[in-house]
Amino acid sequence: MKFPNINPTAFDLFGFEIKWYGISYAVSLMLALIFCKVLSRKYKILKGKTFDDILLWATLGIIIGGRIGYVLFYNFYYYIDNPKYILIGIRDGGMSFHGGIIGVTLACFFFSRLRKISFFSVMDIIACAAPIGLFLGRIANFINSELWGKETNFFLGIIFPNGGENPRHPTQLYEAFLEGIVLFFLVNFFYKYKCVFPGYTSGIFLIFYGIFRIFIEFFREPDRHLGYIVEPFITTGIILSLPMIILGSILLYLNDRNRKNN
Repeated sequence: MKFPNINPTAFDLFGFEIKWYGISYAVSLMLALIFCKVLSRKYKILKGKTFDDILLWATLGIIIGGRIGYVLFYNFYYYIDNPKYILIGIRDGGMSFHGGIIGVTLACFFFSRLRKISFFSVMDIIACAAPIGLFLGRIANFINSELWGKETNFFLGIIFPNGGENPRHPTQLYEAFLEGIVLFFLVNFFYKYKCVFPGYTSGIFLIFYGIFRIFIEFFREPDRHLGYIVEPFITTGIILSLPMIILGSILLYLNDRNRKNN
């Protein structure tokens, strides 16, 4: 199957190129905000315009954390030698989900302390909305023809324009399905039916994102400048996802202990 060859630039605005990558972030934030407000009103978790107020904090956390994470985890020495591209190169991609989740978590933590509201109640609702951004972000990765997988004869294999002559796993689409669609329904199911104490849904999100990401890493071609941490399967993505599963398991354990004590 040939790559659909979608132009990464959606349109020009007064000579300035508007990328699908940037549009995916903007649309993700707006949809996530709407969904967070719907959940907050439906379950009467947080009052007022909490998520309107938190949008700027979360946006800065995602962008700053995602970019710093990419620089530190994936291409540190390149950006040390070319620091100007840390900022100007962001429009062409280069964001780390793991860095983004650290950034948004810190932003929401400080916001919660400032407003004296439950940090985990905020994060549980954000966990329900986060797969929206994951889905659109992976679609943007596909449009950019980046983060593709290993060569394959699988019927879904795609010949990417910058990936050689042989078909490769479209791992961006695999991730859009698992980390976007499947994770969305999974996390929201647990939030609706199983969330007894704050932090439970956040734990579910961390565990299953980590599992899905590690699974996809077995099909994904590692970045050429990084390769494998341990041949032939252990990648940076796997190393960064393991702590998520551990942290998520701790949150579920603490929730279960709280349930037994009440």
